[in-house]
Amino acid sequence: MALLPPRLLSSALTWRFVGWLCLGASLAIFPQQGKAIEPWQPNPWYWAHDGDPVLLLGGSDDDNLFQWPRPRLLQHLDRIAGAGGNVVRNTMSDRQDGGFEVYPFREIEPGKYDLRQWNPEYWGRFQTFLEETARREIFVQIEVWDRFDYTDARADDPDRWETHPYNPAHNVNYSFADSGFARRYPAHPGKNRQPFFFTTPPQRNNQTVLPFQERFVDKLLDHVLPFDHVLYCIDNETSAEPEWGAYWASFIRGRAQAAGRQVMITEMWDDWNLKAARHRQTFDHPERYDFVDVSQNNHNRGQEHWDNFLYVRRYLQDQPRPMNTTKIYGADGNKFGHSDQDAIERFWRHLLGGGASLRFHRPDSGLGINDKAVVCIRAARHVEQHIPFWSIDPANDLLGARQPDEAYLAASSPRDRLVVFFPAQAEAAEVLLTVPVPQAGWQIRWVDIDQGTVSQSTPWHTTQLTPPGPGNYAAILLAP
Repeated sequence: MALLPPRLLSSALTWRFVGWLCLGASLAIFPQQGKAIEPWQPNPWYWAHDGDPVLLLGGSDDDNLFQWPRPRLLQHLDRIAGAGGNVVRNTMSDRQDGGFEVYPFREIEPGKYDLRQWNPEYWGRFQTFLEETARREIFVQIEVWDRFDYTDARADDPDRWETHPYNPAHNVNYSFADSGFARRYPAHPGKNRQPFFFTTPPQRNNQTVLPFQERFVDKLLDHVLPFDHVLYCIDNETSAEPEWGAYWASFIRGRAQAAGRQVMITEMWDDWNLKAARHRQTFDHPERYDFVDVSQNNHNRGQEHWDNFLYVRRYLQDQPRPMNTTKIYGADGNKFGHSDQDAIERFWRHLLGGGASLRFHRPDSGLGINDKAVVCIRAARHVEQHIPFWSIDPANDLLGARQPDEAYLAASSPRDRLVVFFPAQAEAAEVLLTVPVPQAGWQIRWVDIDQGTVSQSTPWHTTQLTPPGPGNYAAILLAP
């Protein structure tokens, strides 16, 4: 018997403020009603579901959670939801990192696959993942292709392509000569030398391999299109030609339109510099890409991190779209040299800068959903309860006597609601507010982002603003 199409359970508004307190009341799937996730019309920098604005915040300990054993998956999703999280990333990856991952194709003999037959275990896991995220009102950003699945360049797992079913040595469907593939691709995938990503008609028109790729995406869409809580990203941090992403965006949209469904699509480029020409392939094509993912900005730090994000916001101001950052890097001891503190700062800069979706990247490159990530998400939800982020805009011009990276501010257009983020520093910061103090003074609350505590509301009658200590703090200022 076919499953009923699911919908997210309560309104986004309810979930944002109290959903994480009452998770147990939300474990059921109902027939879909209303619209899928889409830009919120009153403020299209943000997402909406069923007409209500929704801020997507999250973190997870892996990129392809759907591959996890069911008990581990459910426990992890409960932790995310319990923190106030409502978004996860999901690559359709099948690389054998944990020893429990499976390929989407049927293995007909050891090490040999038939690309025309499916592995029900892979697709059953994916279906379970979609259902369980829907139950918990956790949105999903899917990445259809991950270049690291088709390379032999990784020192920690050098044989991903050499053992993959798409490799002609491991399927019964085509040969090396027919496909144009080589046995190994040892170059880093950022060099874009893997012909797997050149198969589309505007590129090399590989009619041997492309039908199998299309068949895979068709199967993916069979599972996903009935759900209304999914965003689509073509690739993980790609260096591919723009024709590759454009082809798959058109393919997915065409299939969705034929089914009477709405889909939101983007591409994620590898360049850390958001001003790079490659990013304009998404910025300049709103007809193709409904939102932008600027995750690679999270390799940058401090003032540069903020400035790059605001550059994109200015670039898109005539046609605003949600700006997602699905990979917030930063964890003590990781190979990039980014710390826990970097992750917290990046989360809050993008939050005040107008980010629509923010997720802590998996360990060891990110915090995942560890205790620091949980506290950070809950702190953001507390701020949101007093000042919804879609009601404010970045406004550092309202900060006087500010040093680079000392503080960040977002404000409502009447300037009667302010949020100020202070990154942790050796000594407490001190800035001046250039907005006039209301006649009755501000009502201020301090959110201790490191401890997860919130002060009582107290009057504030001065333009000078100094956090209670040198840690990470957010100030909520409301005019009476």
